[in-house]
Amino acid sequence: MKQMQIPKRLTTALVNSLTAGVVPRVGLEHIAVGRKPEVASILQDMDNIAEGGAAFRLISGRYGSGKSFLLQMIRNYAMDRDFVVADADLSPERRLVGTKGQGLATYRELMMHLSTRTRPDGGALETMLQKWIAALQQELMQATGLRPGDPQLHDAVELRIYAVTNEMQSLVHGFDFAKVLAAYWSGYKLGDDDRKAAALRWLRGEVPTKTEARQELGVGVIIDDDNWYDYMKLWAEFAVRIGYRGLLLFIDEGVNLYKITNSVSRQSNYEKLLTMFNDTMQGKAQYLGIYLGGTPQFVEDERRGLFSYDALRTRLMDGRYSSGTRRSYTSPILKLDMLSHEEILLLLQKLREIHALHFGYEMRLADEQLIAFMQAAMNRLGAEELLTTREVVRDFMDVLHLLHQQPLLSFEELMGEREQEYAASGNQGFKNKGGTDELDDFLAEFEL
Repeated sequence: MKQMQIPKRLTTALVNSLTAGVVPRVGLEHIAVGRKPEVASILQDMDNIAEGGAAFRLISGRYGSGKSFLLQMIRNYAMDRDFVVADADLSPERRLVGTKGQGLATYRELMMHLSTRTRPDGGALETMLQKWIAALQQELMQATGLRPGDPQLHDAVELRIYAVTNEMQSLVHGFDFAKVLAAYWSGYKLGDDDRKAAALRWLRGEVPTKTEARQELGVGVIIDDDNWYDYMKLWAEFAVRIGYRGLLLFIDEGVNLYKITNSVSRQSNYEKLLTMFNDTMQGKAQYLGIYLGGTPQFVEDERRGLFSYDALRTRLMDGRYSSGTRRSYTSPILKLDMLSHEEILLLLQKLREIHALHFGYEMRLADEQLIAFMQAAMNRLGAEELLTTREVVRDFMDVLHLLHQQPLLSFEELMGEREQEYAASGNQGFKNKGGTDELDDFLAEFEL
């Protein structure tokens, strides 16, 4: 088998993240298994978005099924394809709308995590603006022969900047957005750091009052709880005008909307979600993709989930011919099944190799031992429906760490100790409790 070649910084991120049970931000391509139809469908979305379309997807799967992993992997693919991306997790403090600025808090989180290929870890706002201005200057210098610092060059750049911003003035809130961009250019040109900082604070949604916005920038509006999504549509338009392919928003932990106890507030958030859905589906938004992760309960519960809001239920529910075993990957909801046993085995093989590469030792575990680990994990939980990828990965990383740190400890000894502890706790050890016929067939292939 060909040896993996992965930089140490990536193996470090992978090992640390997976040990803690969280999704790595980088290196996901080295541990990705399965999800080919889902990924292919979203890559098709990206092609449509780059052509001026829009997309809205709900990634539905239970805890530990790989929602966050898929969102993060798509985020990385998008940056590689020259999209601007932004991600945020919803929480009690971050919603789509709220009476205490929770919608604005989500906008601020998205802007803090605004990322591009050259700034993959967030904070890309000022970098994008500077790159745009530098590209305009370079282009005009080559076309006109003007030198840096020449007043005529500044005038020419300014004309190009206003040409872009003028195109945006016809959009909702476009006039003020354009005015703030022009203010940033003014600060850039004059070396006025305070003016540049004021423009950036406004664009990040950090200016608290209209009075302050008027004093600092000459605009009479601010980004707030009611209009933040309109500005996200403007960012998508602007990103394309300065050379990117579009803007993708990745919003995870949608279940926090389901948990809102006040029914009026919950319905308000679902109404905002409906607006986003309609905009992307009906062509009211361009160059924008919205990907929301949530549990099946958040989506399908007809008492307080998305399906309790009739306008969303009728738009999101499967068509009559897509139910059951046949699934359309172009529907607004992408339902994530658990990984198959073959895919889990492939994942464990990748983790085994990455762990050995990171710590610099010869791999000790054979494929048969990986399968024995899978069988033990499944039997301990009692049914394959309870087994999540997150649990398997975290436990397997624990096994790898222990075997590496204690060279005299064998895999069989470690598994035997855990079986004894499990049995002593009142359970029946690693006995097959049903629901694993598929695993039995899989094991038979390996004569185990």
